[in-house]
Amino acid sequence: MSLKDKQSVLNEFRKELEQEGIIHEGDTIGTDDETLLRFLRARSFHLKQSTLMWKNCQQWRSTVEGVGIDELYRQIDPFDYPERDHVFDCWPLYFHKTDKEGHPLNFHHFGGINLDKLQKKMTLERFWQTVVVNCEALPREVLPAASEAAGKRVLGTFVVADLSGFGISQFWQMKDFARSSFQVSQDYFPETVARLAIVNAPRGFSAIWNVMKPWIAKETAAKVTIMGSDYKSKLLEFIDEDALPKRLGGKCICDGLGGCMKSNAGPWMHKRKERREAWLKGGRNTIHILPGELTGDLITKVAAVESASRGSSSPRRMSDASSSESSSIATPPLSAHSPGKSPALTPGKGADVYDDDQIQAGDLHKERTTIAAA
Repeated sequence: MSLKDKQSVLNEFRKELEQEGIIHEGDTIGTDDETLLRFLRARSFHLKQSTLMWKNCQQWRSTVEGVGIDELYRQIDPFDYPERDHVFDCWPLYFHKTDKEGHPLNFHHFGGINLDKLQKKMTLERFWQTVVVNCEALPREVLPAASEAAGKRVLGTFVVADLSGFGISQFWQMKDFARSSFQVSQDYFPETVARLAIVNAPRGFSAIWNVMKPWIAKETAAKVTIMGSDYKSKLLEFIDEDALPKRLGGKCICDGLGGCMKSNAGPWMHKRKERREAWLKGGRNTIHILPGELTGDLITKVAAVESASRGSSSPRRMSDASSSESSSIATPPLSAHSPGKSPALTPGKGADVYDDDQIQAGDLHKERTTIAAA
C-alpha cells in the first residue's frame, strides 16, 4: 500500500472513530496518528477490522479488573509495588535500558518461573494485575521516554527471552499465563514489539515452540529469532555491552541499583517518583516524560510561562503551563488530527517510520526463523 493510500485510510479511520464516539481528547490509549497506525497495521489497514479492534480495546481499558486500566495504573505502580521483589524471584521480567536504535529492552528469564513459590506471598489474580500494568507501562511511559532519549519516535520494544534453565515443567506452569499475556499484548497493545530474540533455547524447544506459535500473531512471529547458547555476538550487533546484563554476556551490573533485574534502569526513570506523585495528585495530567523534560528544556519553558503569568490566582498543571509554549508538549486536541490536517505520511514522518521499524525488526534474522539449539 502506498503512503498516499495509508494516509487516506488513516483519515477515514479517525473519522470513523470520531463518528462512533470511541475516541476522545485525552484518552490514555493515545489519540495521535502513530497510535491509530498501530491498530491499522495490526489489521493490515482493513478499516472495519481496525475499528472493531479499537472499540474492543477501549471497552477492555474501561473495564479490566473491574476498575479500568487508568485506575489500576494508579493502584499499582509497575516499577514499585510491594510484592515486586518476590515476583522477580519467581517470574523475572523487566525493562532495562535501550538498544543501539533506541528500542527499550524487555528481558524475560523463563528458567526462573516458579508459580508455586509465587503463590506463597500473592494470589495469581494479583500477579495478573501486575502483568497488566506492566503491559500498560510500555506505551504509557517507556516508549515516550525512549523516544525522547533517542531524539526520534521509537515505536516498539526489543524483547529478549532467556530460556536458560527452562524446561517442560516451567512451560506447563506458565503456558496459560503466557497465552493470556500474548493475547492482551496483541489485542490491546498492538504493534509494540520491534524485535523478539529467544536465547539459550534448549534441545527439544522446537516442540514447545510449535505449541506457542499459534498464540502469537503472524506479524510478531515473523520478528522472532530463536538461538541456542551462541547468541551473544548476534545480540551485541544490536545492544551495547554496557546495556546488556552481565548474566547474558554483557557488562552491565547496575551496581548500587539492586542489579539489572531490579534497577528499572532507563530514561523512563528520570525523576519518575516526582512525576508519578504529581500525576496522582493532579499536578500534571500525564505521567510520561514530556518533550524537553529529560534535557531540562521543558522546565525552562514552564518557568518562562509561569513568570509571565505571575499574579494569576489559579494554579496550573505542568502540561497546562507549557501548552502555550508548544502544542506538542500538551495532549493535542482531536481537531488537530482531523482528516486533512494530519501530518503527511512523507519520508521521515508518519507511516513510513512504522514501515522502517517493521523492516528493521527483520534484520536480526532476515530469513525464516530457525532453531539453533545448543
